[in-house]
Amino acid sequence: MSRILRIGGAQMGPVQKAESRQAVVARMLDLLAQASAQKCDLVVYPELALTTFFPRWYMTEQNEVDSWFERDMPNAATRPLFKAAAAARIGLSFGYAELTPDGRRFNTAILADRDARIVGKYRKVHLPGHAEYDSARSFQHLEKRYFEPGDLGFPVWRCFGGIVGLCICNDRRWPETYRVMALQGVELIVLGYNTPAGNSQKAEEGPERRRFHNRLCLQAGAYQNSTWVVAVAKGGVEDGHAMIAGSMTVNPDGEIVAEAKTEDDELIVADCDLDATLFGKQTVFDFARHRRIEHYGRITAQTGIVRPRE
Repeated sequence: MSRILRIGGAQMGPVQKAESRQAVVARMLDLLAQASAQKCDLVVYPELALTTFFPRWYMTEQNEVDSWFERDMPNAATRPLFKAAAAARIGLSFGYAELTPDGRRFNTAILADRDARIVGKYRKVHLPGHAEYDSARSFQHLEKRYFEPGDLGFPVWRCFGGIVGLCICNDRRWPETYRVMALQGVELIVLGYNTPAGNSQKAEEGPERRRFHNRLCLQAGAYQNSTWVVAVAKGGVEDGHAMIAGSMTVNPDGEIVAEAKTEDDELIVADCDLDATLFGKQTVFDFARHRRIEHYGRITAQTGIVRPRE
């Protein structure tokens, strides 16, 4: 039985603050139709795909904050997307702001199978930014204000003939993200991101450096854990703020096999052979033979840096 998955990375251009959920879903449906025409098995959309990246706005009224959150998934706005995906027999993954019944708020991504049944949920663990307005920054990044750190860890799921994991945006910069999933045998990691084209605390770090760092962490994560990585962005100028785009698919050797050419709505397609993960997992990165966990205690025993005494 073939273990080749044709995966569509459904990059999205900017979603403006005034754009309705229904208008955004219409764009997602268009990308889904393109994926169906190209016989994709799975379509991956960005982080916070349904709205603008609202953590760039400082808000004090909880009702205003909660207007960006989804209380159910699927819901009235997204049900047409789930229905169309089920009809086309295409799996889905996308990110959104989740408000739970008990009032908790997470930056969340879901994975749906070919019947549009949600089979996996992930909540972003590594929240970047800050919690209060920071006048020293050139723009705000208030994820720590609006979201709790994810409480589900880094699970993986058996689906699409393989083992699939999720993460979101800043998670891709942390090697622990990939390794925890790799220790569960992950063969495909899909993720969405909304990355600013500039660094709010370092003016000289512009789009080229940001794109370099994006490629660096995705390629390293794929290679060091012998897994496919499909990373999908929002790009363009959103509410006056530029984002890097640069969606890509990376193979288990760390090579980019598909990459977006624009900053707009764009589908990138790659045939991902899950069996291509086996060689690395059985040789250089055969964890059972080569890992030396007796020396890794600091990774979970401490968070900040502890320097040696002078």
